[in-house]
Amino acid sequence: MALEKTPKADIRAKTRRYFEISLIIALLIVTAAFAFFPNLEKEAVAIEASQEIVNVQDIDNTRQENRPPPPPRPPIPIEAPNSDAIEDIDISSELDQTEVMEAPKAPPAKKEVQEEEVYFEVVEDPPTIIGGLDAVKKNLVYPDLAIRAGVEGTVIVLAYVNKDGVVTGTDVIRGIGGGCDEAAMEAVKKVRFNPGQQRGKPVNVKVSVPVKFRLN
Repeated sequence: MALEKTPKADIRAKTRRYFEISLIIALLIVTAAFAFFPNLEKEAVAIEASQEIVNVQDIDNTRQENRPPPPPRPPIPIEAPNSDAIEDIDISSELDQTEVMEAPKAPPAKKEVQEEEVYFEVVEDPPTIIGGLDAVKKNLVYPDLAIRAGVEGTVIVLAYVNKDGVVTGTDVIRGIGGGCDEAAMEAVKKVRFNPGQQRGKPVNVKVSVPVKFRLN
């Protein structure tokens, strides 16, 4: 069975009446405030200040005047030679006209600087050792230090062979130490080569020579 509200407990029916009563009370409060409270307007406050007069004077910009250059120094007086002190010199008496003068010697000619010879690295016909590598072995001396230390290996020597097949210089490309590098270069210097040729003409060539060190 549903519950029914009594007319006395219905608040929505009295909402309009409560709003009107509240509005009337607010109007009465505002009216009483304007009637009983004093005037709230602010009084105008006059502020007087003493007026000072400031005189502004224009100041001219300072000018930097160019100073005059200093006066030149007075010249130093130089005494002129006294004409009375100059004696006559007899030039003819000092020169012997009969003496034969030798011509100055020409400076020694400078020695011509020899141009550094160029060695080719690749040619049509490379140089070859006369007698082969056996000729190198005949001139090879195994160092005592390398023998005692048991040093073995192959030393690659770069030989500079001129147009006549003579070794003019050597370098070590790969060494093994123990005195073997120096011994290998000495052995290569003592051999002769068939010179390398380029277009049928002998030329200077750089060639690598392997020198082996083996202990028996």
